[in-house]
Amino acid sequence: MKHSTTPQTRRGRGPARRVGRTLALVLPVVLVLSGTLAVARVNWSGDSTSPVLTAADTSASGASSRAARTPQEVLRDKLLVELQEEDPGVALTHLQQAVNDRPSLAKHCASIARALGKAAVRVYGPTKAQSYARPVCDTSFASGVLAAHH
Repeated sequence: MKHSTTPQTRRGRGPARRVGRTLALVLPVVLVLSGTLAVARVNWSGDSTSPVLTAADTSASGASSRAARTPQEVLRDKLLVELQEEDPGVALTHLQQAVNDRPSLAKHCASIARALGKAAVRVYGPTKAQSYARPVCDTSFASGVLAAHH
């Protein structure tokens, strides 16, 4: 085997190595911070009616992130107001109508009905809240009443 007699140049001393080192130091920090913010954004309490204050909400862009609400959040909040102003029966009827009008909301129906059940217990008490239960989105309203009662 013949070895080359030309001198070997040292590789990796140029700008590519500096960029690589910078990425190696910065990328893990960015990933950890973005993961931390994502975890902080999740509502771990299971109570979909309580607002979650995050670092993004306190920044200048917080107003724009709150303005871009999903249709199910808008519907849930509207129905929670209806529940307090009228009664849970009216809110459940409007929930069923909204799901019938927009089938894309069907996958959120159970969580909205559960939130209505929990709110009904806070407003009306467990016994009266249970009297409004009906098979909207299966029995999610009743399970919300039960969850808030215990």
